[in-house]
Amino acid sequence: MLTRRQLLKTAPLFTGGLLLGCGAARSSAPIGDLQLMMPEESEPHKRTWMAFVANDYVWSRRQVPAVKQDLIRLAKTIAKYEPVSMLVAPEDYEEADYLLREPSPHPIEMVEFATDDLWLRDTGPTFVRGSDGQKYAIDFNFNGWGNKQEHELDAQVARFIADHTRTPIQETMLTLEGGSFEVDGKGTALLTKSSVLNNNRNPGLSQAEVEAELKRLLGLRKIIWLEGIRGEDITDAHIDFYARFTKPGEVIVSRENYEDSFDYDITRENIAALEEATDADGNRLNLLIVDTPEVFNETYGTRDFAAGYIGYYVCNGAVIMQKFGDEVADARAFETVAAAFPDRAIEQIAIDGIASGGGSIHCATQQEIIN
Repeated sequence: MLTRRQLLKTAPLFTGGLLLGCGAARSSAPIGDLQLMMPEESEPHKRTWMAFVANDYVWSRRQVPAVKQDLIRLAKTIAKYEPVSMLVAPEDYEEADYLLREPSPHPIEMVEFATDDLWLRDTGPTFVRGSDGQKYAIDFNFNGWGNKQEHELDAQVARFIADHTRTPIQETMLTLEGGSFEVDGKGTALLTKSSVLNNNRNPGLSQAEVEAELKRLLGLRKIIWLEGIRGEDITDAHIDFYARFTKPGEVIVSRENYEDSFDYDITRENIAALEEATDADGNRLNLLIVDTPEVFNETYGTRDFAAGYIGYYVCNGAVIMQKFGDEVADARAFETVAAAFPDRAIEQIAIDGIASGGGSIHCATQQEIIN
């Protein structure tokens, strides 16, 4: 329908703000014979990580209050089901504390650390489990989606969280973001070539080299590549806006019906490719197709509004998904997600401020797995 995140011109890196951590990041753990596996998102979490931030060098003044209110609403909704830890800059601490004053079923912890932006899916560590039963954190070397946005602070988020949680880091030569891959927890992943096989992240690396490293880090046996599209949004078409596993063998796929959108063709190409794809065990995929809304809130801007339902977040006992004010589309998306997750509560909330910046609930969250 519209582009996702605005392609911000790269300005001199922001040097203000205070980084309050727990000391230097923990050293990288050697892999050796260790086998790693990223669990599927629906497996139990220890907590959800978020960031309470809407800096005016990224967001417009009109967006800032709405974005912060959305982040609090999202954190409180997730906290019905599991603990939440929020990165908060010292200058925002009092405001966040005020907005979180009402108790929640699970704690919402504020952790002092300054960030450039709120997209913890992309900047935070990817938590995986080793064959030794221990938890590890992967730092994917965030570079501002190919140096499109200021990211000096965000580039330090993964190591800070790993250090804060006392989780050994697994290093990699790859540069990518957490929203650029989707796993089923059984050895299959979905990615777009436009984002990951891109010289603004991984110059000089072949598809085979990228695949080998992702298989090593995430416990993959097969990667299904969708083409995606470059340069239309800041992520170069992250997979988590287009297709997600609901369980092994089942993929929920977004379909855009606004013919003037570049996503009109892309979403149909995605569906056609996935109809022919098989998972790591050779099984054809069952596709659940969800149409994007025809109506959405234009109050906070429309150019980068991310109008789609695929960016839900699966937490302990629930799925947190978006609504946009299109009663028909909202209801159909709710029914599809509820059928895909019959044993979980479905919470449908509006986060139009966050969406106006080109992201989703999934983009603003990062799960930490249980040890």
